[in-house]
Amino acid sequence: MTDFEHWQQRGGHQRFIDAALIAGRPHQARNGKTFAVINPATNAVLANVAACSDTEVDLAVSVARKSFESGPWARMQPKERKAILLRLSELILAHREELALLDSLSMGKPVMDAYSIDVPGAAHVFAWYAESLDKLYDQVAPTGPGTLATITRVPLGVIAAVVPWNFPLDMAAWKLAPALAAGNSVILKPAEQSPFSALRMAELALEAGVPEGVFNVVTGLGEQAGRALGLHPDVDALAFTGSTQVGKYFMQYAAQSNLKQVWLECGGKSPNLVFADCQDLDLAAEKAAFGIFFNQGEVCSANSRLLVQRSIHDEFVERLIEQTRHWQPGDPLNPASRMGAIVDANQAARVMEYITEASASGARLVAGGDRVVINGSNNFIQPTLFTHVTRDMRLSREEVFGPVLAITPFDTEDEAVQMANDHIYGLAASVWSDDLNRAHRVASRLNAGTVSVNTVDALDVTVPFGGGKQSGFGRDLSLHSFDKYTQLKTTWFQLR
Repeated sequence: MTDFEHWQQRGGHQRFIDAALIAGRPHQARNGKTFAVINPATNAVLANVAACSDTEVDLAVSVARKSFESGPWARMQPKERKAILLRLSELILAHREELALLDSLSMGKPVMDAYSIDVPGAAHVFAWYAESLDKLYDQVAPTGPGTLATITRVPLGVIAAVVPWNFPLDMAAWKLAPALAAGNSVILKPAEQSPFSALRMAELALEAGVPEGVFNVVTGLGEQAGRALGLHPDVDALAFTGSTQVGKYFMQYAAQSNLKQVWLECGGKSPNLVFADCQDLDLAAEKAAFGIFFNQGEVCSANSRLLVQRSIHDEFVERLIEQTRHWQPGDPLNPASRMGAIVDANQAARVMEYITEASASGARLVAGGDRVVINGSNNFIQPTLFTHVTRDMRLSREEVFGPVLAITPFDTEDEAVQMANDHIYGLAASVWSDDLNRAHRVASRLNAGTVSVNTVDALDVTVPFGGGKQSGFGRDLSLHSFDKYTQLKTTWFQLR
């Protein structure tokens, strides 16, 4: 499984599901339309997948509503749902190679990242929420004599989940696991660039014992299938991870339809603050490189703004330049590759536009900046570093979603915090300092959903993930995620 030839051979025989999965059965689009899913590492078409529209979305919502109201899942004992979700977690791990390959081939990430990180991570998320089910308790209010008031969490009903292409399996698991654990029925709309692992997971869910109609997958383009879900009057809540602009669309759709709850995890431009009192600059440089180059920089919480105290700026940049040698792009199926292909030609062109514009605006290119052709595809981009980046430049203000780092010096702590917070996003941040007081002080002042101290992009299922400002609201992961998929119900008993 760590052999290049092994992955190549397996990829040549991989099955790609080309239909939506509704009520436990495959569905092609009634209008016959499809869209091509292309391997960005080779530009080969993997499959032509059903381009669902309002018709299929209406069917999926109807099926999900029927499954919820009839109750085979929602009214199941928590220990029974727990057993099924644990079985699904086991099946995900049992199909680890297949699921890793599906994500790698469709969106270009190194297959070993998918195999070692994404697939076991998704399995763990399902297991964690399954295990929580028989350990959660409702409440009794402190009412007066002769009364009893219970406060219970109940499932919302029909949940739509729209997920991105950068972590196809993981993002689906982050939404699905708590939504299903709470007893909801779910319709998942995967990104059109990477639908395969979601479809395969839906098949595994059926095998695990999830009743037909409880977990449905609608494939299609965002402006068609995604919009239809956002506008549908019988969807109770919609959870979305993706761009801020599309998040705003979903807010509009909710207002235009049934005021469904909308939970957003949107863009980011996370700052990484390195102070001169950091005693391990080598580790800080290694982690700074990881924070921007992992997953080709296609990470919403990527540490894409590096703020370095001026007294160590030049030295730290040299260490970063050295780190780029370890992040050169390669064939995603080669286990030695740490970076793979950008997800598609459009996104690769967009990243290159930012690189070109940054140079023209006065930023100084000190590493990378070019495309690399591999397997006949030019969707590979070198790890890229820019210094002399000012706060008014697009490279500092906008989310690139690629392996491009904007580096800016600062002089004082106050200046660093002000620069970090001067942004429309508030998803994540990192701080490097061996002064405990400074670390606490700066972390408390940063406007970010997660602040990582002496590391980058710290993450675990036990802690909430999400941000503020135009990064969205609501939280994935942890027990707090149940807040998105349940509502509180008060039942008041007047005793006689």
